[in-house]
Amino acid sequence: MAHNPRLGFHPSLAARAAAAREKAKAGLAAQGNQPAAVVREETKELRLCGLAAVQARFARDPASIQRLFYEAAMGQRVGGICKVLAVAKKVYRQVEAPELEKVAGSLHHGGVVAVVTPEVLRVPTATDIREWAKRGESVLVLDRIGNAHNLGALARTAAFFGVARIVIPDHANAAKPTESAHRVAEGGLDVVEVWQTRDLVGCVRELGAAGYDMVGAATRGGRPEVVPGALRKPVALVLGNEEHGLTPLVASSCSRLVTIPGGGKIESLNVSVAGAVLMWELLGRRAG
Repeated sequence: MAHNPRLGFHPSLAARAAAAREKAKAGLAAQGNQPAAVVREETKELRLCGLAAVQARFARDPASIQRLFYEAAMGQRVGGICKVLAVAKKVYRQVEAPELEKVAGSLHHGGVVAVVTPEVLRVPTATDIREWAKRGESVLVLDRIGNAHNLGALARTAAFFGVARIVIPDHANAAKPTESAHRVAEGGLDVVEVWQTRDLVGCVRELGAAGYDMVGAATRGGRPEVVPGALRKPVALVLGNEEHGLTPLVASSCSRLVTIPGGGKIESLNVSVAGAVLMWELLGRRAG
C-alpha cells in the first residue's frame, strides 16, 4: 500500500479495534494463574504528543499505535511509522495545525500525535522483585504522587538515569500514566516500565527483603548523606506525596531516610526536582 498523507478513516477500523480490545481482555483473563497479575487502565485511548513520545512508543510497542496525525514538517520524520501503519491498514494523516490541536486536545502537541491503546500495568510479585534485585536493577517507588506532570517529569529523569521501572500504588490520589504525564515524560513512560500495586507498604518491604537499599526521601529529619557507601546493593528510591510526603508505614519500611539540605529560605523542592537530585546522587554518580 503506497503512502498517502491524506489517508482517510477506514470504516472497519473501529470494529477491528474493538475486537482487538476484547481479545486482549480475554487473553488477560486467561492469565489468571500466571505469577504476575495485570491491571488495565480504564482509559479507552491515549493521545501521545511529540516526536520523542511517539517514537518511544513505536520502538516499544508499534502495534499499540492505532492512528497517527502529523504536520507537514514532520512527514519525513514519521515516514517509517506510516509505512508500518499502512501495512496494518491503520490511519495516518497529514493535517493542518488547527486540526492537530483538536486531535491532541492541547496546543502542546509537538507536531505529531499518536492515538494508542491504554497502558497495561502489571502487579509485582515477590518473584518479580527477587528477579529485579538479582539483576541489580534500580526502582523508583512513588508513594501517592498526585500530579501527572510530576509523574511524567520523574519518568523522564528515571529513563535518563537508566532506572528500570517505576512502582505506583493503586490509589485514588496517585497519578497514572495519563496523556499529560506522557506529554511531560517525552517518551520516558515507554522507556521505564510502570508497575502498580495495591499494597505499597508490602511491596516496599518485599523490595527490602530482596536486598534493595530502600532510600526514602524526607522533607525533614533524614540524613544529608545520600550515599553512605552501600554501593553493592541495588537501589530503590521512594518519593512521597507532594503535600504530605511519605506515609508513616512506608517511611518506616525504608532502609534509611535522606533529606536534601537547602539554604533554609524555602522548605522543600518540587518532588520531581528532588527526585532528579537524588537519582543523580544515588545512580548517576554511581554509574560514573
